[in-house]
Amino acid sequence: MSIPFLTERECERARRALMRRDPVLAPIIKKHRNRSPLDTPVMDPFSALMRTITGQQISTKAAATIYGRLAAMLPARATPDALLSLTDEQLRQAGMSRQKSAYLRDLATKVNSGELPVHSLHELTDDEVIDAIVKVKGLGRWSAEMFLMFRLRRPDVLPVDDLGIMVAIQRAYGLRKRPDPKRIRKIGEAWRPYRTVACWYLWRSLEP
Repeated sequence: MSIPFLTERECERARRALMRRDPVLAPIIKKHRNRSPLDTPVMDPFSALMRTITGQQISTKAAATIYGRLAAMLPARATPDALLSLTDEQLRQAGMSRQKSAYLRDLATKVNSGELPVHSLHELTDDEVIDAIVKVKGLGRWSAEMFLMFRLRRPDVLPVDDLGIMVAIQRAYGLRKRPDPKRIRKIGEAWRPYRTVACWYLWRSLEP
């Protein structure tokens, strides 16, 4: 089975399809047409999951600072063994809470054991990737969906629990209240098989 992923050509195809099918999304895409979901650099999968844990419940700026400190303690290409070799004190100095330190150690342990096959996740279906990632403490479905969208560049992911998507849909579609997951899925039916691209442009619509 061939696993789909976004390319520039596929993104352009997605933009045309979404603008044709959804008159609400069309002007948002047109406004940001010179930008692409592929603009974000792709990290190696282990580092990407490390960064996801690092960034939980803190600002983007703080997350970048803390991750930078952590990365400076590791080889250029981070490995589970290198992460596990860091002491609790070193992790604390980087800015990690005790809970996040435990999550990072669980991530590294599960990668080492093969329970989380980070280097073959690209061969799995979306549901299989989610099932594998959520086994790690501190990584839930939303984290797995972000990994699918931004690391594996899967074209048809719809993170219905993402606050930004809720707010963007409420504003764009003139809803009186934030949509629940059922409403988001219903609206998103028109976006298949490019729900990742639709969400990316909805996030852009929230930028000042």
